[in-house]
Amino acid sequence: MLKGLRTVAYPVTDLSGARDWYARTTGVAPYFDQPFYVGFSIGGFELGLLPADGRLTVVGEVHALWGVENIHEAYATLLRDGATAHTPPQEVGDGIVCAAVRDPFGNLLGLIFNPHFNPAAVS
Repeated sequence: MLKGLRTVAYPVTDLSGARDWYARTTGVAPYFDQPFYVGFSIGGFELGLLPADGRLTVVGEVHALWGVENIHEAYATLLRDGATAHTPPQEVGDGIVCAAVRDPFGNLLGLIFNPHFNPAAVS
C-alpha cells in the first residue's frame, strides 16, 4: 500500500521567497509551482513548500508524506488497522490529494497521491 517515502514538506510564510531560495540552494527548478504548493524533484524524492496558514500548516512543522496510488483506499485501510483520523483525503489542487492519520502511537502519518510527480526524474 505505501509506495515509499515521497515528500517532505515545509510550511513557509513567504512561498515565492522560499521557492527562489530552495531553487538557488539546490540548483533545481521546481517542477510544480502553484500558489498552494511548490514541488522540487530532488534525488528521486520531493521537497515541498506549503504556505503556512496557521491552521493546517505551521512554520517549524515538517510534513512527511508517503506516496500511495489510491489514497482513499490507503486512508480507509489505515483507519481499519488502528490509526485515527487526522485529515481526510482532500484534493489540494491540480489533482494532488493529501490525507493524514495518527498511528496507534500518536505519530502523524501523511499520505499523498500526486499525478505530477515522477520519481524516475532524478535531479
